[in-house]
Amino acid sequence: MRLLRVATCNLNQWAMDFDTNLRNVKESITRAKAAGAVVRIGPELELTGYGCEDHFLEQDTTAHAWECLKDILSGDYTNDILCSIGMPIIFKSVRYNCQVFCLNRKIIMIRPKMSLANDGNYREFRWFSAWTYKDELVDFQLPIDVSEVINQETVPFGYGYLQFLDVSLAAETCEELFTANAPRIDLAFSGVEVFMNASGSHHQLRKLNLRIDSIKDATRLCGGVYMYANHQGCDGGRLYYDGCCCIAVNGDVVAQGSQFSLKDVEVLDALIDLDAVSSYRACVSSFREQASHVTKVPCVKVQYKLCQTFRDGMIPTDPVEIMYHCPEEEIAFGPSCWLWDYLRRSRASGFLLPLSGGADSSSVAAIVGCMCQLVIKDIDKGDEQVKADAARIGQYRDGEFPTDSRELAKRLFYTVYMGTENSSEDTRSRAKRLAEEIGSFHFDVPIDSVVSAFLSLFERLTGKRPHYKVDGGSHTENLGLQNIQARIRMVLAFMMASLMPWVHSKSGFYLVLGSSNVDEGLRGYLTKYDCSSADINPIGSVSKQDLRAFLRWAAVNLQYSSLAEVEAAPPTAELEPIRTDYSQLDEVDMGMTYEELSIYGRLRKIFRCGPVSMFQNLCHRWCGRLSPSEVADKVKHFFKYYAINRHKMTVLTPSYHAESYSPEDNRFDLRQFLYNSTWPYQFRKIDQLVQDIDKDGKWVEDRRADSQLRQRGAARPAQGGGMGVVAAGSANPSVGL
Repeated sequence: MRLLRVATCNLNQWAMDFDTNLRNVKESITRAKAAGAVVRIGPELELTGYGCEDHFLEQDTTAHAWECLKDILSGDYTNDILCSIGMPIIFKSVRYNCQVFCLNRKIIMIRPKMSLANDGNYREFRWFSAWTYKDELVDFQLPIDVSEVINQETVPFGYGYLQFLDVSLAAETCEELFTANAPRIDLAFSGVEVFMNASGSHHQLRKLNLRIDSIKDATRLCGGVYMYANHQGCDGGRLYYDGCCCIAVNGDVVAQGSQFSLKDVEVLDALIDLDAVSSYRACVSSFREQASHVTKVPCVKVQYKLCQTFRDGMIPTDPVEIMYHCPEEEIAFGPSCWLWDYLRRSRASGFLLPLSGGADSSSVAAIVGCMCQLVIKDIDKGDEQVKADAARIGQYRDGEFPTDSRELAKRLFYTVYMGTENSSEDTRSRAKRLAEEIGSFHFDVPIDSVVSAFLSLFERLTGKRPHYKVDGGSHTENLGLQNIQARIRMVLAFMMASLMPWVHSKSGFYLVLGSSNVDEGLRGYLTKYDCSSADINPIGSVSKQDLRAFLRWAAVNLQYSSLAEVEAAPPTAELEPIRTDYSQLDEVDMGMTYEELSIYGRLRKIFRCGPVSMFQNLCHRWCGRLSPSEVADKVKHFFKYYAINRHKMTVLTPSYHAESYSPEDNRFDLRQFLYNSTWPYQFRKIDQLVQDIDKDGKWVEDRRADSQLRQRGAARPAQGGGMGVVAAGSANPSVGL
C-alpha cells in the first residue's frame, strides 16, 4: 500500500499586496507540513493575487512575484514537501500564468496554463498567453538573483508531469478543469495519479455544484486523486472567491473546505491510498485499451520518494458528505464576508446605509448584521486576526474587543431613514425595528424642508412649480419631483458618512452602501445618482425573487423577525403622494413583474437572446397564457426601457457579483449604452412573426392543445430554445400570468 498525505488550501489573498500574500502562502505551507503532508497546492496566481488585472502588464508585478518565491526558497518551507506555487512568469518576452513546483529549495518544473479563462468576468487573454506546445519541455533560464540563491540555472518549462520514484503528479490550472479536451485525460493515460488544480474561481449563486461535479467527474472517469485549491475572499474587486478547496479520489470527495469564511488561511489534508487508484483504473477495460495507445507526454524524473508504506493506525481518509449552502445562505454569507474584507482592507471605520424599510435596503442591513454575527462567532472560536481587525475597526481600546454582534453593529453601522411627506408610517416603523434588532446606530431624518428649498429655488429661477401626477402634473413633472427626493438622499448619505465619525469623536470615514438589485438595474428602474449610487453594493447582482426568499430565511435564521413583515409588503418607492385611491407600486411603475424581469434577464444574457429570439422563446413558454401580440408587447416594452436606461449601468455602484444575468457594465456585460430605443428593424420582425402566426392558425391549435393538456392535469413540455433550462433557474417560471 502506497500512502500519500496531501494538502490543499483556501487563501484570502489581496491583489498587489505581496506582504499579505507571501505571509499567507508561508502559513499554508507551514500548516501543511505540520499535518504531515508531503504535497501542497495553493491557488492560482497566489503570490500576486488573481485580480491584479492590468497590473499584470507591469514588469514590477512579475519581478515582485520572483522576489517572493526567492524568499520562500531561501527558507526551509519547501524542505521535504512538494509545493505548487502560482505566479506570473515571462518566458521569451511572453507572459504566462504558471504553477511553479518546488521541493527542497529547488524549482523542479514550471507548468504554464494551457487553457485561459476569457469569458464572463475573466479576461486572461488580455494579460497572458496560453502555452500550446505539448511535445516537449524546454529549458527556462532562472532570474540571476534566484539562480544564485538556490544554486540552479535552468528548470524544465511546459506541459508535462513529475515522475517521482513512487508516484506521478501533474498540474491543471482552473479553467483546464472545465475544458472538453482537458490535459488530465492524456496525463491519466500516461499513468499520472495525482492532479493538482490551482484555481481562482469566484462565487455565483447556485454554481458550486457544477464545480464539485466537475472535480468528481474528473476522477470518476479516469481515476486518480484531484487536489483543488482556491482563493477565498475579496481580493480588491467585485468578485468574491468562494474557496471550497477539496480533495477527491476516484469520484469521491474525501475533504472539503469552507465556501465562505473570514479566515485568511484554511488548510485541508487527506491520506490517500494510491494503490486504490491503480486498482480503479485497471478494472476498467476501456481505460486500459485507450491508455495503451496514448501519445507520450513529457515528464520530469525526480529521484525522490513521497509515499509512505502502511503502518498500524494509518487509515486512508474516508469520503465525506458534500456541504452545499442553500441560495438564501449564499446571499447571507458571501456578501457578508465580502463586506468584511472590503471594510478591513479599505481602512474604513464602518458602513452607512440609507434604510427605507423596503426589501432591498432591509436585505443589505440584514447582510451587515450577518457580517457582525460571523465576526463574533470567529472571535469566540479564537481567531486572533478577526479579533484584531474588529477591535481596530470598532476603535476599542486597552485590549477590549467586541463580544456581541449588536454591540459591534452599534460601533460600525449607521442606518438612516430619510422620510418625506410621501413616506408611510409602515416603512418608518419597519426601518426602526430592524435597526434595533441588528443594533445599528439609527437616524430618522425628515428631508421635506430640503426638497421644498430646491423646489422654491427652481420656482424663483423659472416661475413654475412642478406637481405630481395625482395632483394634475405631467409625466415630466412627476418624474422630476421623484428624482429630486432620491438625489437629496444620496447627497445626505455621503455627507453623514464623512461627518458622523467626527460628530461621535471617531477617526476615519464610513462607506456608503447601495441597495439596488439586479432586476432594477436591468430595467433601469432607479434614479441615476440616487441611493443606488454608493461606495459598494452587496446585492447589486441579486434578483428580487432571491432577495425575498433571503428575507424570509433571515427573519428566522438571523433572528431579525421584522424582515417577515418587510418581505410581505408590496414593493414601493414611496416617491409619490399617498392617496386613498392611489398607492405607488414598483411593478405597476415598471409595467412588468419582478418574475418577468428575471426571465427577461436570463434570456438576454445567459441564452443570448435579442428582441426577436426572446419573442420566439416566450411565445412557446407562455403558450396558452398570452397571445403572440401580448407577448410581443411585453418584449417590446422590456427592450424599450432596457435601451433607454442602459446608460445608468456605466455609473452603477461596484456590486458583489452573484448572478449570471447581471447587467454590470464594467466587465461582465459589455454592451453599448446608446441605443435606438425603438429597435425599428427588430420590432418589425416581431410584428411580422405575429402576423404569420395569426395567419397560419398555428397559435390557435397550440392554445387548444395546451388547454386540453391542462384539463387532463398534464404538464405541457417545454418547447423552443432550451426554455426548460430557464424554467429551472427561476422561482416561478410561469410568471403567474
